Amino acid sequence: MLVGIVSDTHDDLAAVEAAVDLFESKGVDAIVHCGDFVAPFSVTPFDAGVDFHAVRGNNDGEWAVESTVNSFGTYLGEAGTLPFDAVDVAVTHGTSEVVVDALVDCGDYDYVLHGHTHAHGAEERDGTVRVNPGGLPIPVDGADDAFHVATLDTTKSGVAAVTHHRLDR
Repeated sequence: MLVGIVSDTHDDLAAVEAAVDLFESKGVDAIVHCGDFVAPFSVTPFDAGVDFHAVRGNNDGEWAVESTVNSFGTYLGEAGTLPFDAVDVAVTHGTSEVVVDALVDCGDYDYVLHGHTHAHGAEERDGTVRVNPGGLPIPVDGADDAFHVATLDTTKSGVAAVTHHRLDR
């Protein structure tokens, strides 16, 4: 199974469309958004005919984001868990590093997906891989200088299952 992972799209429809186009071209079976759509209009392009799951980000101020996601996908609230094949995944926005670290360190999940920092990366700790797909570039130290998303191939394991993609919007 191939899972598309995206975060921190912040109402940038060009970025959302670039992510959806990449995921469609890769043939993903599901998409996970790690939060910070911001407004409902930037949710609807993810209605792409595959399973869709999303968590709330710290900038998702319009509560209609939840009902928009639920109209075609699954809204997980602040955090949630997802089984993809035999792979257990936890998802949170990542506003709290303490929560992200606790999810990684508890050992219950194969992958912990989060955003918030706008910096893509993947690291393995004691059998759990923390994945940040990246996000839109923002003027913050450590943030990416271009929009990134990721894919997770559940037929592989560890960090090798994660591929980051730099996208032009």
